[in-house]
Parts: sequence; structure tokens; C-alpha cells
Amino acid sequence: MKHTLQALFAQKKQRVLNMYFTAGYPKLDSTTEVLLSLQEAGADIIEVGIPYSDPIADGPVIQASNMQAIENGISIEKVFEQLESIKQEIKIPIILMGYLNPVMQYGFEAFCSRAVSVGVAALILPDIPLDIFEKEYKAILKKYSLDLIWLITPQTSEARIKKIDKLSKGFVYAVSSSSVTGTGNTNVGQDDYFKRLQSMKLKSPILIGFGIKDKTSFDNASRYGHGAIIGSAYINAIKDSEHIKDDTANFIQSILN
Repeated sequence: MKHTLQALFAQKKQRVLNMYFTAGYPKLDSTTEVLLSLQEAGADIIEVGIPYSDPIADGPVIQASNMQAIENGISIEKVFEQLESIKQEIKIPIILMGYLNPVMQYGFEAFCSRAVSVGVAALILPDIPLDIFEKEYKAILKKYSLDLIWLITPQTSEARIKKIDKLSKGFVYAVSSSSVTGTGNTNVGQDDYFKRLQSMKLKSPILIGFGIKDKTSFDNASRYGHGAIIGSAYINAIKDSEHIKDDTANFIQSILN
């Protein structure tokens, strides 16, 4: 069964926690353990990163995890097999985050079909152009009832934000700064950017990502959006973990409590 973002946001309006991790990291078979540990610890959404050799939107921590996962032998098909093996146990929305080139190599429609079959609710493909999406991919995603999550930044024009809001069925991913993930960089005008988004009264929920790493940054992001996305800080927390379940529980508790 696919657990949808729409159902989640209908039920929970604040402090939604979206946790990112890289499939096949720290070990090839860690994917299922990490997924179940995050769910049990209290994550609301889990974003599963498909490792890629050139992850342009990601900072050094996630890039390093991508390289390690590829070295471990992860592949798109292996990710699907891992998700398939625990789909009956997953009770929260799963998002697959990847890049267009490997998805195209797999076959875009074949990828969507397989994703839905293993319980995926939505995709994040940060390098897909908006016009190409509308011409070539929108109908396929609709066919499989898959949401596509769009990223916006402080530089995104109001017109584009409104267009993305109109296209969005899940949530809008508001990048907190113009840097890559995990750098902790913040812009002086960050709060102004968040307030501007609030004032636009978008129909879509907003989750804030990039630089969210602890309770303070999660709480601040949740003041402006419906919640936040944490990736690099969690990747660091399980980097050398021998007890992923315990370390995940401790990390999530440090954010939410």
C-alpha cells in the first residue's frame, strides 16, 4: 500500500519531519534497517536517496555517502528490491530522490511503475526542467499517481513559485539558502525569504531543507513552514554506527524532544 503525502498533511499540519538518507549506506544492506529505524523513531516522511556519481544539489557529506553506497554495490534495481522487501512494514510516505540521467537510463515510465509497485509516494528529481516535465513527464506521473516534489530557492521568482505550487500535489521543498545541502550556510535574508513564502499563501504545504541539523534549526524552520527536511546531519550520525536503530532513535529524539 502506498501511504500518501496528502493523507499525512491532512492529518498533521505542523512540525512534519522528513528524514533523508542514502540507500546502500553505510553498508549495502543498511537501507531496510535505516528505513524501519527512522519510521519507529518518529519520522513522518522518509526520503530515500538513490546514489549517483554527480549529485549536483548535494553537499560533501551526502556526496561522500553516494560514493560509498556506489562502492558498496547499490543500484536503482537494488533499491527497488530493498523497498519491496519491507513495503508491508512501512506505514509512512516514502519519497525517492534521484537525478534524471539514471532514471532515464532505467526508463522513465518503467521507473515510475516500479516505484509505485514498491510503495513510493513521490519523487524528487532536482535537475528536471519545468518545461520538459510538462511536455514529457507530467502525464506519466499522473498515470501512476506519483507526486513530483519541486525545489525553490531564495532566488526563485514569484511567478515560478506560483507555477510550482499549482503543479504540486505533495509539498514544496523550500531550499533555505543558495548553497548545497549540509553546509550549514544561512543567508542574512533567510527569515525574510520564509516570510515572503508565508505571505504568498501557497496551497501546497512547505517543508524547509538544507542546513537543518538540530532541534534549534528544525524548530525555526517549523515556525515558517509545515516542517523541515534533515539529511546530512543524520548521515553523519550513522556514518560509523554499529547500532543504527539506537543511534537513529537518539538522533530523532534530539530533534523532536
